[in-house]
Amino acid sequence: METLPRSMHSPLMSHKHGNFPSRINNKKSRQAHIVSILGISEGVDHGRITKRLQHQQDIHIPAIMERRRGFENTLNIPVDPRKPSSELSLLENIFSTLDRAIIKFIDPPLHLSVDPSYILRDNFAPVDELSPTECEAVHGFIPACLDGVYIRNGPNPQFPPSGPHHYLDGDGMVHSVRIHGGQATLCSRYVKTNKFVCEHQVKSYIVPNIIGGMQGLGSFVARAAVFAARVVSGHYDIGKGIGVANTNIAFLGGSLYALCESDLPYAIKVRDDGDIITLGHHDFDGKLRMNMTAHSKIDPETKEAFSFRYWGTRPYLTYFRFDANGNKQPDVPILSMKQPSLTHDLAITKKYAIIFDIQLGADPMNLIRGRTLVSVDPKKVPRIGVLPRYAKDESDMKWFEVPGFNIFHAVNAWDEIDEDGGEVVVLVAPNILTVEHFLDRVDLIQASMEKVTIHFRTGVVSRQTLSTDNLEFTVINPTCVAKKNKYVYAAISEKTPMKSRMMRTIGVAKLDIEKREDSRDGHDHTVARRIYGDNCFGGEPFFVSREPKNPNSKEDDGYLVSFVHNESLGESRFLVMDAQSHTLEIVAEVKLPQRVPYGLHGIFVRDNDLNKR
Repeated sequence: METLPRSMHSPLMSHKHGNFPSRINNKKSRQAHIVSILGISEGVDHGRITKRLQHQQDIHIPAIMERRRGFENTLNIPVDPRKPSSELSLLENIFSTLDRAIIKFIDPPLHLSVDPSYILRDNFAPVDELSPTECEAVHGFIPACLDGVYIRNGPNPQFPPSGPHHYLDGDGMVHSVRIHGGQATLCSRYVKTNKFVCEHQVKSYIVPNIIGGMQGLGSFVARAAVFAARVVSGHYDIGKGIGVANTNIAFLGGSLYALCESDLPYAIKVRDDGDIITLGHHDFDGKLRMNMTAHSKIDPETKEAFSFRYWGTRPYLTYFRFDANGNKQPDVPILSMKQPSLTHDLAITKKYAIIFDIQLGADPMNLIRGRTLVSVDPKKVPRIGVLPRYAKDESDMKWFEVPGFNIFHAVNAWDEIDEDGGEVVVLVAPNILTVEHFLDRVDLIQASMEKVTIHFRTGVVSRQTLSTDNLEFTVINPTCVAKKNKYVYAAISEKTPMKSRMMRTIGVAKLDIEKREDSRDGHDHTVARRIYGDNCFGGEPFFVSREPKNPNSKEDDGYLVSFVHNESLGESRFLVMDAQSHTLEIVAEVKLPQRVPYGLHGIFVRDNDLNKR
């Protein structure tokens, strides 16, 4: 077990730039720090709130308020030409008054999981945009095969939320490390979504939060009505989207996209100097009319992308794919899915698309039943669906029940033939053992890495535990997608996370899924591990092959890259680790000029791919 070099623990001055206030007393009379149950805070006087919080808590409110300034030169935000500014101002005052009334009279007490003053602290707090800034390598050197860009997405609210706000509701910000000739350049930019641009214009929230805001029927209906009034009055063009583009980055059809499953993708571009620009909403020539998952799977040989969307009404899931040029193919509705499922990911083999029907669902009827939008159905038996990946309909789809198997992120899948000549599909994925805690008590979530084998001829589903460690945010060598692979890299969750806050990861593990079990190791297929060090936390790693075009290259011949943050120093680093080393040795460590908050998913794109378009 290895820790970071001494340079990560150097006695630098601690800085908490971007932190939110410490937790506020969670009582009904907390209107100073509440926004809508849907996250609409457009009428809240943030200046008054800031002064009140400083007086009550004597805490530092960050320069996040300054984030409201400085974007005008890059956004080119138009004013609705149909209405004079005086009318717009009057309507905005009316909406603001309604928002304050909802805050005061309708909002329920905040649960910890949606209390922004609690969940958006430390390195979960948002940061300002950062233009391309050169970084200092404080250990080792960056290998030449990393010329390109590592770019990772994550929530970063534009304004300080004052009411129900889940961590996953924040505006998308992408953090990229552009590498050329061993020199790294950091850039942090918001994805300029329709939501971001419109809210920047009025200097506050407009769009209801998808997760934090749907905690009860009364507040939901009230804020939905206010939002509908904004749309009808021309204050918001809902046709241009409501999503936050905060979950993942995909390289699809030769272009980069910022993704969130509540909306269409947003096309983005990394310039030669490392800056990131948002090109806009992308509907693939009108063929993608609704949302899509943040986790498409790319076949490394055909360059096709396989994707889907889920919805709260039938069809609850719709499958589709894109050809190598990014042209979307026709939808395939999955009508055999009988109730909503919060299906976040899929897997592919060379023959099939693997779809998951889990116990976790997002059902709008829950609000009428007095429950939250996202809930668990303990009576439902999870299923794995196997669909021919070029299917035109679901007539050849096969479903297999897998009790207790709730998957959120797939690792990989492949085709095999059993000893009797029958078709077999093998799937590797973390199984969420405590799915009932998915959104409100993330600290209690536990996962078990499993290999699931499905025999088509007999219908038998067998399962093998690969690790009982709490592992998530898994990656493999991208050239192995849809083919049998040997190695899996996964982030190790911290052992004692803070109540109701998002999990932090303390290191990364390498698993050999072909390793034979013995009595000493039990179910542990871990063959290498790196722990980042005291009070140091990271996120999802990403594997970059040393020689991606060499057919004789070993599967683990490459590097793992990731952002790691030192909570004690308030300092972030970009790490490059040797994926073949038994200790995942750090070969390069780059000090970043600004803190990079914990985020979600990312990707590495090489220079020659970036320059194609």
